[in-house]
Order: sequence, then C-alpha cells, then structure tokens
Amino acid sequence: MRLYTAARAPNPRRVDMFLAEKGVRDIERVLVDLNAGEHKQDGFLARNPLARVPVLELDDGRFLAESRAICSYLETLYPEPNLMGRDGEERAFIEMADRQIELYLFAGIANCIRHTHPGLAALEQPQFPEYGAAQGRKFREVARWLDGHLAAHPYAAGERFTIADITAYCAIEFARLIKFRPGNEGMVNLQAWRDRIAQRPGASV
Repeated sequence: MRLYTAARAPNPRRVDMFLAEKGVRDIERVLVDLNAGEHKQDGFLARNPLARVPVLELDDGRFLAESRAICSYLETLYPEPNLMGRDGEERAFIEMADRQIELYLFAGIANCIRHTHPGLAALEQPQFPEYGAAQGRKFREVARWLDGHLAAHPYAAGERFTIADITAYCAIEFARLIKFRPGNEGMVNLQAWRDRIAQRPGASV
C-alpha cells in the first residue's frame, strides 16, 4: 500500500496518527506538496479527482480517499488496538462522536482558517473573511459543548481512547494557526484533555 499525504495538513494527520496508534510503520508515504499545487496536477487527479489528501493506494491498484474511510479500512487490517468499536453498539456511539466532532468542530475550524488566514489564501480562492469569522464563532460553540462532555468523561467518545479523540486532537491542533487555545477561553476540561492526548506516541506525527 502507498499513502499520499501532506505535511501539516489536518486530514492527513488524522490518518498518520491513527497508524501511529496502531504501531503501523511499513506503509510507504508519498508527500504531496499542496503549496506547489501538486494535488491539482493530472497525476494526482487520477488518484483523487477531488484533489484532496490523503489517498490510500491499495495493493490491487484502487484508490481510497477520505480520512474516515481510510481509517475504517485500516481498522480491518490492523484490528488492535481497537479504535472504532468492538461491537455494533460501541461502533455506533464512537462513530456518532467522531462524526459530531468532524462535522461541527473540525469543519468549523478548517473553514475559519481557510477563509481568514493569509497563509492559506493560495489554497482557498476566493476567501470569504466574514464567513470565516462566523465559522470561528460556531466552532467555539462546539468546543464548549465538548468541554462540557469532557467534564464527565475522560475521552471524546466516553471511557476510552478512540478515533474520535484523534479527530478532535487534530482539529484543536490545527486551530493553533488562529491562536486558539481552549484554556485561554475558559475551556479547562478541553485543555486538560488536549494536554493529556499530546503525551501519547501518536500525537508526535
């Protein structure tokens, strides 16, 4: 297998962190230079016509895109440590938490950064600063909800570390680009969780 990824991009980091937590190190990685526009060149578009990373090239030559789909596939190949649920009920609740974080926290942070950060202007044309600012307010609402959840539970999906924590951690770390620190905005539980996850081996990728 071969993983097409990109440095400092949050969605590729989700897959990298997932693999690190699994202890998988033997998948070939190909870095795609987003700033140089490599993701929009014909060679990459043949792998993913939507011009997004990451993409996992399977041994049979097919290409699998989208971080969550890639992680689901990898979970079947490397089932331990389990990160997505051991039975139907647990899988459903973990997926619920992961999707809530992806759709409302991660996406809000990404939209805020894409439309307000000058460093991403080349990748997001046109930028809509007012939309980005609105997304900044919305993702903070979701972050406060997650802060409240973490007051009662040690992890994003409940009582153990799962893919939902990976998605949330990559989102919060990406938000550092706009100087978002949960603790500075009164979200002490989210900050404590972030600091705890940062000590895990997978967080260093």
